[in-house]
Amino acid sequence: MENIKQKNHRIGWIGTGKMGFPMAARLIAAGIDVTVYNRTAAKAEPLGVKIVSAPAELSDCDIVYTIVTDDKAFLETVTGPKGVLSGSVVPKILIDSSTVSPGASEDVRSAANAKGVMFLAAPISGNGHAVKAGKATLGVSGPREGYDIVEPYLEKLGSGVTYLGDGDASRLAKLAHNIMLGVVAQCLAEITVFTEKGGVERHAFLEYLNKSVMGSIFTSYKTPALVNLDFTATHTSKMLRKDMELALAAARDMEVPMPISNMTRDIVQKLIGLGYGDADFAALIEMQAKFSGYDIKSENIEVSDGLEPESE
Repeated sequence: MENIKQKNHRIGWIGTGKMGFPMAARLIAAGIDVTVYNRTAAKAEPLGVKIVSAPAELSDCDIVYTIVTDDKAFLETVTGPKGVLSGSVVPKILIDSSTVSPGASEDVRSAANAKGVMFLAAPISGNGHAVKAGKATLGVSGPREGYDIVEPYLEKLGSGVTYLGDGDASRLAKLAHNIMLGVVAQCLAEITVFTEKGGVERHAFLEYLNKSVMGSIFTSYKTPALVNLDFTATHTSKMLRKDMELALAAARDMEVPMPISNMTRDIVQKLIGLGYGDADFAALIEMQAKFSGYDIKSENIEVSDGLEPESE
């Protein structure tokens, strides 16, 4: 294999949705050579770089990064007739941050390995706002040699990147991460309603919590949604249910009991049943208030989400 460690790499980018667009924008802003493919080309045009009409046109790039919607899009853009791996020329490294099934990930890994391409799974933690602010993080698994090459680029995508091992270790870690996302979100709903019903203003309690040792980037960036009951989706309740069910299925296969996680999954299902399936899972607070006999209302107060852009 050609030594690509000591060169400036050409990066092909597939997917410019809510996450992919700000991620690609960060690389471009850092002066990295990026060429883009997106199914709807117009959505990628504001990036101001070259756009190709098919994934196969990125095959001569050193590194190709994919972040697409589902298994079907992932397989089509990589192993399909016009996919990145469809021709005799292929990239040296393929990185994926899509939320896909273990089966689809393994199919792509096998196809990549058969052509001598190193495949890295790189799930990302954080929504599009966190990415734009430089506060998203990535966990990566696959060949260590490939990770060492792409690490400098991955570090430009957020505030931290961690190598987690071989194969799909990073996807397992992301499932664990999203289990905690659901559990913490439900706990946050419970304690916020608990304190508000007891006489503490919601925004004041959340400000206190965010400044405490229990506060986090997550509790901070969910604060505006909780204070103003704005459930515009960054991650829908249905998406959270899917994440939790994938994790719980893996836990059953490994005979790992997950009692709190199973309970939280059932609570999220109840939220969906009440009509919040396409709303952000922060709507858990409205359901919690309803079950607490409390008429919760928006405070209509401007509060920080803790995601102010990095200072230049």
